[in-house]
Amino acid sequence: MSLLRSADPEGSPRARGSGRGRMRNAALLGPAFVASIAYVDPGNVAANITAGAQYGFLLVWVLVMANAIAMVIQYQSAKLGIVTGRSLPGLLGTRLRRRSRIAFWAQAEIVAAATDLAEVVGGAIALNLLFDLPLVVGGLIVGALSMAMLAFQSRSRQRVFESIIGTLLLVIVVGFLTGLLINPPSAGNVLSGLVPRLHGVDTVLLSASMLGATVMPHAIYLHSSLVVDRHGSGHGPVQMRRLVRVTRWDVVVALLIAGVVNIALLLLAAQNLLGIQGTDTIEGAYGAVQGALGHSVAVVFAIGLLGSGLASTAVGSYAGATIMQGLLRIRIPIVVRRVVVLIPALAVLSAGVEPTWVLVISQVVLSFGIPFAIIPLGRLTANRELMGQFADSWPLRSVAGLASAAIVGLNVALIVLMVLGE
Repeated sequence: MSLLRSADPEGSPRARGSGRGRMRNAALLGPAFVASIAYVDPGNVAANITAGAQYGFLLVWVLVMANAIAMVIQYQSAKLGIVTGRSLPGLLGTRLRRRSRIAFWAQAEIVAAATDLAEVVGGAIALNLLFDLPLVVGGLIVGALSMAMLAFQSRSRQRVFESIIGTLLLVIVVGFLTGLLINPPSAGNVLSGLVPRLHGVDTVLLSASMLGATVMPHAIYLHSSLVVDRHGSGHGPVQMRRLVRVTRWDVVVALLIAGVVNIALLLLAAQNLLGIQGTDTIEGAYGAVQGALGHSVAVVFAIGLLGSGLASTAVGSYAGATIMQGLLRIRIPIVVRRVVVLIPALAVLSAGVEPTWVLVISQVVLSFGIPFAIIPLGRLTANRELMGQFADSWPLRSVAGLASAAIVGLNVALIVLMVLGE
């Protein structure tokens, strides 16, 4: 009888309460999905397609490792925001001296500028592919649409903003998975790409680009702010434990979706574009996809790229404002910031530089900015005076430490190899 009573059949008060609890927990999801947009931006598209088109399945392991690292780091960032009620830039701003704070802000702004460049360029490429618009005109349209989206970003309308970003994430998933589903690779080829190995300087450069495109510094700074904007601050221990638990699921699900999209892009290129001339650019890849899988699939791919550019440029501006407010204690309207940071991207588009190359290099810049975000984050989340019972456990500290060492090591290797020219 006790077993029957403990089963909580559907319709019992306990079962109904449990169902309501799950619905309430589900309603708390969302901030990680906004942050995850940074992991499927046009820079990811360029880096992953280039890797697959040039080296086949060789670098699948890089994306798997990068996505695992991203889950750990984004969870740490979100937990920091929930427990302290402050963003990572805000906490650093109170701990750094003035000169250090300005220097830290300067490198973070360079990272944010590289991010914004990739997002606007990617959206402009998509509009060029879909409507044959000049890249500069496409960049202006992407900037204008992102400003319209940012009008919904405020604490009172945070869920509306999350819904817009979530819809665009769905567009991205459909756009980038369609081609892979039509012509999937063999399991053997995919498994071969899970063996860690590199072939020369170019693969190190691409690995750094893929890592910078996957573990995004501005998303690390932003996530701690997103959870505060969504959930508020000053929670009691019970509510805080609940939020931390729900946030863990929020991060896992959102980053799992982003990881699948990234790996799908590489597999799509490895399966359909390897050895085809000119597929080291997004435009070339679009043409090759059109030839191999048909016009409809190519159009869906371009729509996914457009959704990626629009969503990520809005999120990037949000992150930039968070960084400036936290480190310099200067608050400017996000829409104004969007206008200012749009100028460098339009200048690059006007200069006629190969846009896919710009995207790949921008992601390398991001890779160099990762240690500046994750090392202070790890120190703060391990601080028991700051985090109390929610301080990182030693297994989490160990994983985060290994991730930091791997990223720094890859960047050092990239510098050495480029200097030696080997």
